[in-house]
Amino acid sequence: MKKQELFKLLDNINQEEGKESTFNINDRILVIDGMNLFLRNFAILNYVNEAGVHIGGLAGFLRSLGFLINQIKPTSVYVVFDGIGSSTNRKNLIPEYKSGRNVNRITNWDVFENLDDEHDSKIDQISRLIHYLRCLPIKVISIDKVEADDIIAHISDYLSTKHNSKCFIVSSDKDFIQLINGNIIVYRPTEKEFYTPQTVLSKFGVLPENFILYKTLIGDNSDKIAGIKDLGPKTLLSKFPELATEVLSLDDIYNISEKKYKEHVIYSRIILERNNLDKNFKVMDLKNPLMDDNEKEYLNDIINQPCFELNIADFMYLYNEDGLGHSIKNVNFWLQDNFMPLNNFNKSKK
Repeated sequence: MKKQELFKLLDNINQEEGKESTFNINDRILVIDGMNLFLRNFAILNYVNEAGVHIGGLAGFLRSLGFLINQIKPTSVYVVFDGIGSSTNRKNLIPEYKSGRNVNRITNWDVFENLDDEHDSKIDQISRLIHYLRCLPIKVISIDKVEADDIIAHISDYLSTKHNSKCFIVSSDKDFIQLINGNIIVYRPTEKEFYTPQTVLSKFGVLPENFILYKTLIGDNSDKIAGIKDLGPKTLLSKFPELATEVLSLDDIYNISEKKYKEHVIYSRIILERNNLDKNFKVMDLKNPLMDDNEKEYLNDIINQPCFELNIADFMYLYNEDGLGHSIKNVNFWLQDNFMPLNNFNKSKK
């Protein structure tokens, strides 16, 4: 769904609910998959400063952040990163989970001499990015041994349920599609498109609530999740047309398969692969994040606390020291225009 259509729809909903035109800090939430957005910019933008240092990931992330704020007009912004050892829980279930990622270089030889050089640049730029983000009225979140996906899922669910917030998740990771509902929307930078329930049904032929079943049965090559042999999207929808009309569980899929196993080999394979499918579903189920109660309570506390205030002086010191130059046009105006409204919302929270 395009931006104009989406915002017109949301405005109509607000009017129907009798909401006032003024916003509070929890009305429109922007939640960014930090590493996903950083790596996309790092791979695409081969910017170097006057000293010859690569700054593509850093400069590109900041520009993308400004663009997203300008487009979505949020009242609060969260940037979420994976914690140290974040894949551990899922790898305990499926050892192959995310294996093979980051093996191949994602940039070219014009910028980096080898993989170690590239890796060091990533670490340096991400570390530096955190310093920039702490100068802005946003919240940066990371929890050891917890993936960003789980944190984003909890934040979006908590805010949309407790505060009736409109949450905009920004990531090219399709796992977030399962969270989409009337209050949670996913913006996919690779497509420059907002995903609503109608978008999911149009593109995949399933309800958003059933998208996890779609991925569980078909598989996910990016996360090394194996699906059912010879089962593709068209076959899946022909064998389980209910995915487009009613919310199903994995048990529903098994029950249908047990009744129809004589009709097609796909049903038999689903029954035989039940244990693996159960594990795959659990690994990808963001409606039940792999977090304990203490971690969830920690996130709830962060949500209810004010963030740092806008610090233009410190931001500009970093900006000039790193030689970002013209990476952001009219950077002072960019800071005022994009972040001063957020700063005002944040002050109203205190």
